[in-house]
Amino acid sequence: MKKFKLEHWHRIAFILAIYDAATLFISYFLALWFYTDCSFSAIHPSHMDHFMNFAPINVLICLGVFYLLRLYKSIWRFASYNEMTRIIVAVMLTTFLHWVISTHILRWGGMPLVYYIVGTALHFTFAATIRFAYRFVLVLRKSRRPVSSGRTQNVMLIGGGNAGQIILRDVNHGNHSGELRICCIIDDNTNKWGRYIDGVPIVGGRDQIMASVSKYAIEHILLAIPSATAQQKKDILDICKETNCKIKSLPGVSDLVHGKVSASDMRDVAVEDLLGREPIRVDMQEIYEYITGKVILVTGGGGSIGSELCRQIAAHDPKLLIVLDVYENNAYDIEQELLEKYPALHLKVLIGSVRDSRRLTQIFEQYRPEIVYHAAAHKHVPLMETSPCESIKNNVIGTYKTAYAALIYGCKRFVLISTDKAVNPTNIMGASKRLCEMVVQSFDHAVKTGKAKDLPMLFTHHVENEQMPHSVVIPSFCTEFVAVRFGNVLGSNGSVIPLFKKQIAAGGPVKVTHPDIIRYFMTIPEAVSLVMQAGTYANGGEIFVLDMGVPVKIDDLARNLIKLSGFEPDVDIPIVYTGLRPGEKLYEEKLMAEEGLQKTPNSLIHIGCPIPFDTDSFLVSLTQLMNAAYENDERIVQMVADIVSTYHPNLGAAGSKDETFKKLHKEAVAAH
Repeated sequence: MKKFKLEHWHRIAFILAIYDAATLFISYFLALWFYTDCSFSAIHPSHMDHFMNFAPINVLICLGVFYLLRLYKSIWRFASYNEMTRIIVAVMLTTFLHWVISTHILRWGGMPLVYYIVGTALHFTFAATIRFAYRFVLVLRKSRRPVSSGRTQNVMLIGGGNAGQIILRDVNHGNHSGELRICCIIDDNTNKWGRYIDGVPIVGGRDQIMASVSKYAIEHILLAIPSATAQQKKDILDICKETNCKIKSLPGVSDLVHGKVSASDMRDVAVEDLLGREPIRVDMQEIYEYITGKVILVTGGGGSIGSELCRQIAAHDPKLLIVLDVYENNAYDIEQELLEKYPALHLKVLIGSVRDSRRLTQIFEQYRPEIVYHAAAHKHVPLMETSPCESIKNNVIGTYKTAYAALIYGCKRFVLISTDKAVNPTNIMGASKRLCEMVVQSFDHAVKTGKAKDLPMLFTHHVENEQMPHSVVIPSFCTEFVAVRFGNVLGSNGSVIPLFKKQIAAGGPVKVTHPDIIRYFMTIPEAVSLVMQAGTYANGGEIFVLDMGVPVKIDDLARNLIKLSGFEPDVDIPIVYTGLRPGEKLYEEKLMAEEGLQKTPNSLIHIGCPIPFDTDSFLVSLTQLMNAAYENDERIVQMVADIVSTYHPNLGAAGSKDETFKKLHKEAVAAH
């Protein structure tokens, strides 16, 4: 056994025990003295005998109760409501045991009621005072300590509720003092106006933000209203971003855990906070029943969309989650994250390319996935414009080979992650994703018409037998092939927001391609949760279209980011327009003009009616397209345009579409 070591807190506890014993004796003696109008000679001898004889027993009771309630083990520099509650309980319990033992067990006769009331009050006062005095002295010393050598920056706090009070005390009395100082509080509750919290005035509601920023020379704004709705937060932030102050916010009400909220929990205000809509909710029970107990493959599982798919799938207890990615660093990152968060998860992380049919055959034959989410793709528009053959190889042929493996190995459902750039594409990436959708529709048509066994194998390597023995693999074909189409996601790899943040951090300029360019936006978790729910609605052949909300001007996005960073656009951080990049459109569409729109149980998920096309002719053209891509044929773009009738290369930069933006924006607002 380890030798006992006398720690500093042991000495403090021993001193406190002596103090408690002494003050207990003094408390009840004073109570008896007060009962006789402060006349010692007037104390009745029986009362004095009772007091003196029971004093040692009372001390033992007190020390025992205090010990059991851990009043000798608390760290009193952090004393709070919990310690105060335990002191009250300990004192009351001591008094109760005093009365029961002396009066009913030992039967020494009763004492006056005033004796117990005054003794209890004095005992509590002595016990609480010594324990909270240490914290009070520390607070007093902190409030008087000299300001740090750095310049003190004035802060405005928005929100005078529980979260605001915690943030206020943490900033003004915690480790931040000397660097930041909260000078005023904004709260829309008129009952609080003109009053103070911890010496800081509540100057008014949100209409006083601009005036107070000027009056108090505010440099930072802390938004501490975790219970505010998205629209309420947006309305406040719309005012704050005009102040040129740096803005931080508490993420949400779930972060308001008693004693755990601090200034370190404040985060930079994100652009999505300015979208002014509530987070999208989905029916997780439907997804749970759909995912649980199944073998699921996610291609491109290390990417921004693929990795979020893996996170949400892992949370729904799959039988086996297979992550396939060609980039080992991304695959390793998501593997470590999932293993740490879900230690019981049956996870298999594999390296391989969707362009390698032999690797896909090996994976499908060994693991037999029941659901495939195909997220692997080249997505960067300008890069694909300069490497169109790579876009066809990876996106189109990779999708075909993955879908083919899913078909012949009995996968129940194949979900393609598509994009709004597939609608009337003006770039090869968008056209390639439209071809992917056509692949999915062709496979669905082949399954439903009983022609699945006639689907060609697209191999770029030599095989002795070009016909796969389907009957050996699976007697019948029942895979449901669907696509889910959505727009840009905030924070994804290659999105504009991380790029803008880097440019702002570097002092600018922020580069926007065109002042009128617009995009639909959704957060990655929102988009993925809708993708998973859309998968539960699939019957085969559908192109699900996610409602991306109101379109946003990229120029407005850049200006808001600059303002949220505490700078003024075109003054502190310049904005330059670089012109549309090759293949880039001013606006993205969610549906082609020929496609109709059907409803689903989720109002944010729609179904576009498939555009009919000759699948046999398409499959023949696809074989020719593959051969041209692997030969790096310079005619590849024209070949794609011949197959995809809605593909119009190099038309993205033609004309201003400001009126189109206004129309789309008006329609989206009306729909919401």
